[in-house]
Amino acid sequence: MTNLAQNLAATAARDGGAPAIRLGDVVLSYSQLDAASTRVAGLLRERGVQPGDRVGLMLPNVPQFAAAYYGILRAGAVVVPMNVLLKSREVAFYLSDSQAKVMLAWHGFAEDATAGAAAAGTECLVVTPGEFEALLGATQPVDGVVERDAGDTAVILYTSGTTGTPKGAELSHANLTRNAEVAIDLLTLTPADVVLGALPLFHSFGQTCGLNAAVAAGACLALVPRFDPQAALATIHQHRVTIFEGVPTMYVALLAHPQRATFDMDSLRLCVSGGAALPVEVMRAFEAAFGCVILEGYGLSETSPIASFNHADRERKAGSIGTPVAGVQMALRDVEGGVGEIVIRGHNIMKGYWGRPDATAEAIDADGWFRSGDLARVDEDGYFFIVDRKKDMIIRGGYNVYPREVEELLYEHPAVREVAVIGIPHPEHGEEICAAVALKDGATATAEELREHVKTQAAAYKYPRHVWIVDELPKSPTGKILKREVAAPADLVA
Repeated sequence: MTNLAQNLAATAARDGGAPAIRLGDVVLSYSQLDAASTRVAGLLRERGVQPGDRVGLMLPNVPQFAAAYYGILRAGAVVVPMNVLLKSREVAFYLSDSQAKVMLAWHGFAEDATAGAAAAGTECLVVTPGEFEALLGATQPVDGVVERDAGDTAVILYTSGTTGTPKGAELSHANLTRNAEVAIDLLTLTPADVVLGALPLFHSFGQTCGLNAAVAAGACLALVPRFDPQAALATIHQHRVTIFEGVPTMYVALLAHPQRATFDMDSLRLCVSGGAALPVEVMRAFEAAFGCVILEGYGLSETSPIASFNHADRERKAGSIGTPVAGVQMALRDVEGGVGEIVIRGHNIMKGYWGRPDATAEAIDADGWFRSGDLARVDEDGYFFIVDRKKDMIIRGGYNVYPREVEELLYEHPAVREVAVIGIPHPEHGEEICAAVALKDGATATAEELREHVKTQAAAYKYPRHVWIVDELPKSPTGKILKREVAAPADLVA
């Protein structure tokens, strides 16, 4: 039997009194979390949910997320995690596409959730603290864990495609169980660890490296419902967090926080970055300020997510996503000038896109290699370095320009907080290079100064001809900078 929920049952049996989840002053032990999951499974069974049925889960980072997640799995059903900020039209799409029978939605987002569920013909159970626990208390628990085959789908993670509608990556119980083991090994997680749960649990990074890894190891997950640098620093300080997992914008925000020195960060032993390339300058500044090593890793929703990682016991190379993790292979395809597309094969590759055999065939070849859409180079030691997303590459006058390289140079300017380099159409060169820059609080710099800063250090075809200053860059719920939503000033695209 391979059911991801078995990890929770095993940890509860081994050390039921240990803290599983913390949120502020609320502590849920492993026994309490396990018991809550048995009642969620009972609740779903009462609602007619059978093994293999899909159940939507639209909750923020609260203890009820963990209880619901493992309860759905315990019942043998499939979790469809959903961003709490989805609007009713999007909710309806996720539920209709996955043919979800029931959804659990947080009370704070009930309006869009219930409207979307009604449109999809899905039963919606609103999770309100207190009321939900009372409902579970009156429910007959399902004590066992429903047996599933290793290849059965455990979770359908919708990926926010840049084109068309989102696709649901089907991750099996084996995919996720094995990836949690990989995370435990990479982070040397033990029951003594406290992991900061600031990454959204509906996203693969927070789900595997945060929730699933912590539960399998018997560690504690200290939740932050919505990332905010003040709340993250306070949680690290209060709960003596040992492992911080974040995306680059989180590192930038913690580094820029004016009161960061008033919080005690001594408990931190390891930081992990993923989701997007971490600028080397940010890594160096953060490590100096917080006295903690950052290990950068790489993966996608379709790879459960961990594919490669910098290992604590090996040389760490700044700017590298490390080497493939155990049981996983990575290679470069269509190499040109040392740069090629990353392809991945191993136990972490999804079964396919839910109901989209065409998209699956496009993404995974006959030999099991998954095309990532990310461009990288690899050095003589087998370390991979992300150059850029394939679709973000700018072709100016026949030359390939990788926005990340230009962004790294801009991050070296002392006034720069965040940056996004994009291409806009140009009648002569095909595309022109542009940069939207957010400055650090209190810092000043002109567009001309920033342009010159890059111009002196990069080939003439690479520097951004247009630079503009913005207050904030558009970001995804996970904190990733959304380049496709960066709008150039009207006079540039007129």
